[in-house]
Amino acid sequence: MNQITYCKTLQKSESPIVWTALITPLLSNGAIDYVSLQAIAEQQNVANNGILLLGSTGEGLALTSEEQLAIVEFVVALSLDVPLMVAVGGHNLAAQLAWIGQCNQLPISAYLLGSPIYAKPGPIGQTAWYQALLDAADFPCMLYNVPSRSGVEIAISALQALQHHKNCWALKEASGDLNKLLAYRQHCPDIELFSGEDAMMPYLANAGVRGLVSVCANVWPQETQRYVALALSQQCDGLFPLWHNAIAALFQVTSPIPVKVLMAELAAISTATLRLPLCQEELASDHNLHTIHQQIQQWFAEQALKSNDKASFAFEPALNNTQSAPLSTSNLREVNQ
Repeated sequence: MNQITYCKTLQKSESPIVWTALITPLLSNGAIDYVSLQAIAEQQNVANNGILLLGSTGEGLALTSEEQLAIVEFVVALSLDVPLMVAVGGHNLAAQLAWIGQCNQLPISAYLLGSPIYAKPGPIGQTAWYQALLDAADFPCMLYNVPSRSGVEIAISALQALQHHKNCWALKEASGDLNKLLAYRQHCPDIELFSGEDAMMPYLANAGVRGLVSVCANVWPQETQRYVALALSQQCDGLFPLWHNAIAALFQVTSPIPVKVLMAELAAISTATLRLPLCQEELASDHNLHTIHQQIQQWFAEQALKSNDKASFAFEPALNNTQSAPLSTSNLREVNQ
């Protein structure tokens, strides 16, 4: 099923609860490793995880515009059965609008709209920035609150002004502040909420989040899918402290350094090569990632035995998530009509 068909037919029950912020595999010479990229994208497809391309975990800002477009076109050509989201981030509005214009011609499913980096705009500037991007998009958009990277939070007043835009679908909330997430939920009820903090999913089950935009799903696609499904179903027994420790291990230095190192050591990608200023040498040799990996594998095996189904997990959403809107261009505020 190609992405155009997927966008038109995706139903509410099929909307992913996990979006994987996909890494960008690189060869030892720094070139894009398309063989590994295909392999990890197909792993996400098997796990039924939506795929986010070119986010910060994908080192998107370290890639040239030509590389960015080549990656999106390559993954689109795989004709996966899961939706594709493309990151839009930077500081130059004209460049971002041009990027959206290019991607509008491709059969993708959504955009992730980052806050403008470095500038630290106030509510009025934020509103105008996002308004321009939303107006240019032909697909549903997830806004991205990540003050640790952008230097400023998305103002509640800005989100209130934007939440009724026909393309404004969701917010990825990655401040790590539960109070901030609850404030967004209270004041901006017409926008879907996704956590951008892997470790917080069990805490957010009662806060109305729809799912997770995940880093750890790169290493553990099916395991993370089950972790999120259990959290949203408020079946949190056994999630602590295992997943807290696992996620802490993957963030012991800047993401995606540990993720790439572990995936390379597991032969999921060919090398752990990163683009400067990120580098593998930041990670200590005694990183303990393999121990954590084995623990997650053991947990997943036990879960599979419990469900008597090693291939899938029946997810019944908690009552507080029953009003979640689908991600589709036909059902999500008629974005492409």
